[in-house]
Amino acid sequence: MQTTSRVLMIRPCRFGFNPDTAASNAYQQATLAEAEAQAAALAEFDAYVALLRANGVTVHVFDDTPTPHTPDSIFPNNWFSTHADGSLYLYPMEGANRRLERRVDIVAWLRGSFAVRQLVDLSPAEQHGRYLEGTGSMVLDRAKRRIYAALSSRTHRDELQQFARRLDYQLTAFTATDAAGRPIYHSNVLLCVGPEWAVVCLEAVADAEERDLLQRQLLADGKEVIAISRQQVVALAGNMLALHNAAGEALLVLSQRAHEALDAVQRQRLAAHGRLLTPAIPVIETLGGGGVRCMLAELFLPEHPAAPAAFTPRY
Repeated sequence: MQTTSRVLMIRPCRFGFNPDTAASNAYQQATLAEAEAQAAALAEFDAYVALLRANGVTVHVFDDTPTPHTPDSIFPNNWFSTHADGSLYLYPMEGANRRLERRVDIVAWLRGSFAVRQLVDLSPAEQHGRYLEGTGSMVLDRAKRRIYAALSSRTHRDELQQFARRLDYQLTAFTATDAAGRPIYHSNVLLCVGPEWAVVCLEAVADAEERDLLQRQLLADGKEVIAISRQQVVALAGNMLALHNAAGEALLVLSQRAHEALDAVQRQRLAAHGRLLTPAIPVIETLGGGGVRCMLAELFLPEHPAAPAAFTPRY
C-alpha cells in the first residue's frame, strides 16, 4: 500500500535555524531568534497535529529533548523509515548535529509497539562521507517498488543502490537544480508520489534524457503527472504527502503556503485524488527549509502480536 493512516512526529523544544545544514539547503532563512522561533514553531506544530487527528490520522508525538541541541529534530523522516515487511531503517546524515536526532527510545518504542523483523542501520556510511537521508533523499513508490531520487550532497548513488538492492526496488535517479543551478537538497522538495498521481518539478531536471526518463517512468507506473514550477518549489509546493484516515478516505497534506502557490487547475487536479489538508507552518518552512511532508515519519510496520510498548509517546 502506498499510504498509511499512522505517523510519528517530534514536538520541538529548541527549534531554530540550523547552520550545520544551511550550506546545502537554499530554502533555509535565518529570520528569528531561537526563543521566538521555538514559540512560533511549537504553535504551528500543535495546530498541525490537531488538524491531522481531527481528520482521522493516528499521530504518535514524541517530545524533543533539550540536550543535545537538535534544531531540525522536527523532521524525523530523514533518520528513519519503516516498511510493511517489518524492516526499520536508520540512515546516514550529512549534518553533524542531525546525526544526534537518532534516538534509542524511539527505536525501542517502535520495536515494542510493532512487529519489527529487522533493524538495518545504514548510518556508519556517514563516517565515510556517504549519505542517504531517508524519505527526504528518496521518494518511494511502495506499491510499484520504485525509488525516485535526486542526487545531491545528501543523497549518494552508492547508498541508493545498496538500499534498492536490500528492498528489491528499482531506482530512478536524476539531478535536479534550482533556478540558480544549485542541487536541490532533497528529492521530496520537488516530487511527491501518490497512489495514482505524482507532483513533480520536471523543469528542475536540466538533463533532457533524465527529465524524459523520469516523466516516462511516472506515466508507465500509471501516475497522472501534475507538473509544478521551480518557483512553486520555492514555496515547498512539492513537499506534500498522501495519507489515508481510519475510514480509508484519501488525504493529501500540503502546507498553506504550498497550496497558495498552486494555480486553480493544479489544486483541482489534486483535490480529485483526496481531501486536501493545508496546515500553516510558515516559521518552520522558513527557518527549517523543510515542509509538512518532512515532519511526518510514516508508520508502515505490521501490528505487534504482543502487548503494549515499554515507552509511551507524549500524547
